Amino acid sequence: MSTIVNEVRKGFYLDSVALMRLSAEIAAMGGIEEAVLMIGTPSNLQIMHDAGVLNATGENAGPNDLVIALRADGKGSANRALAHANKSLEGGALTSSQTEAKARTLRGGISLHPQANLALISTPGSYAAREARSALDAGLNVMIFSDNVSLEDETTLKQQAKARDLIVMGPDCGTAYLNGTPLAFANSLSHVTTPATTAAIAASGTGLQEFAVLLSRLGGNLKHGIGVGGRDLSDAVGAISTLQAIDLLAADNSVEQIVLISKPPGANTAKEVFEKLASCGKKVIACVFGYQQSDMPAGIEYAANLRDAAELASGNQFIEQGVEPLASELAAKVNSDGKQIVGLYSGGTLCTETQLALQKAGLNTASNAPAGTSANADNADNAAGSHLILDLGADEYTVGRPHPMMEPLVRVDAFTDALNNPSVAVIILDVVLGYGAHEDPSRAIVEVLSNHAVSHRPVIIACICGTESDPQGLQAQRNALTDAGIIVSNSNCGAAELAAAVVQHVS
Repeated sequence: MSTIVNEVRKGFYLDSVALMRLSAEIAAMGGIEEAVLMIGTPSNLQIMHDAGVLNATGENAGPNDLVIALRADGKGSANRALAHANKSLEGGALTSSQTEAKARTLRGGISLHPQANLALISTPGSYAAREARSALDAGLNVMIFSDNVSLEDETTLKQQAKARDLIVMGPDCGTAYLNGTPLAFANSLSHVTTPATTAAIAASGTGLQEFAVLLSRLGGNLKHGIGVGGRDLSDAVGAISTLQAIDLLAADNSVEQIVLISKPPGANTAKEVFEKLASCGKKVIACVFGYQQSDMPAGIEYAANLRDAAELASGNQFIEQGVEPLASELAAKVNSDGKQIVGLYSGGTLCTETQLALQKAGLNTASNAPAGTSANADNADNAAGSHLILDLGADEYTVGRPHPMMEPLVRVDAFTDALNNPSVAVIILDVVLGYGAHEDPSRAIVEVLSNHAVSHRPVIIACICGTESDPQGLQAQRNALTDAGIIVSNSNCGAAELAAAVVQHVS
């Protein structure tokens, strides 16, 4: 029977990222079934309750208290984990990054930086709309990093911003590039010396990162990357921010081409967005996942995937090793009885792109974030016999834990399970570099492999979304993976295409 242990530290605050990393570290300890360290706000207490780690002690915590909540296989394991948590917390061992000056309120931030014209909101979703409204009232554009903002709040905020000639990026806007400056989760493009003449509009996140990285590798340069949030192009929101972004980019004389990266927009919204793009006076490229070339209006160039979009925008092409010879060679090394592909993704857009690439190759897919013809992975009957492509950054995997881009340990269990499954022939992994990402994301992958018996070893294919200028270093990450026997593809789309070819060659 499981043991639940809670400890409350009164008046103790620590950055949520640091707490989530410590939670993941403790959860990986032997005998620990779940570990959550959170500030005791009502919403966080509900998360801990739903995760089955809260007891009467934790329930009495206040919004200024830290709750250490553990579920273990016995008191001994729980006490060891609790001691480890307390030791890590003692003396400020865990701290968030420091800056020269800090402001605790929006007003204080404006006082420190009166020239600023944008506020980045990263609070629990229940508070984000209020803070965004305050920023708009102060005359600031807004980037909402937070998720769990209601559709009603999103629409209202974007309408208010438009009326004030401001823009709201997000909610759930994890990435942006403004005048070449990366914001939130983003890659360093500082090595690119060509003039920045390309701008992108995207839901945000890893889709925008992958495009920016691939464009830079082909010699192009991204001037702006405006993240509008995953719901902006729905008919419910009406593409408010997307339409504003098109107008802003059309008015920027330094921008020569605009790239749209999105899931299929709402039927009514699509007509208005495509008409505005086609008449904006710039070259336009659209990478709309799930669209076919026949779906694209005249005057807009079609890109089937992010690699195609980067090639069209740069005017150059990647030189890829022939897929078929490599796939045949790799298939001969598969020492399992199965032919399944398992994709373990930290990037939601990359997860979507892979599903569509496999479907294009004639393969059935299932996912917790279905795209195209994918079955829902939660429905075992529909998912049976399909290739499993998972977004491990989705909410169900990150409640009380850090996003896998911040802490690769979060996907160790899923990776280990796939390695030990004899029906799995190929594993695909994304490795995302850049600001905000883990300092060495390949390390957890390599460590799992070094501890894994080789009686069953699927082919492992990785794509690295990153540049040499990123803090982690592209070549260092590539070397670590290839030294461990992992095939590294130039692009996420290329990794998916190679995986499909490998299973089609497995006898």
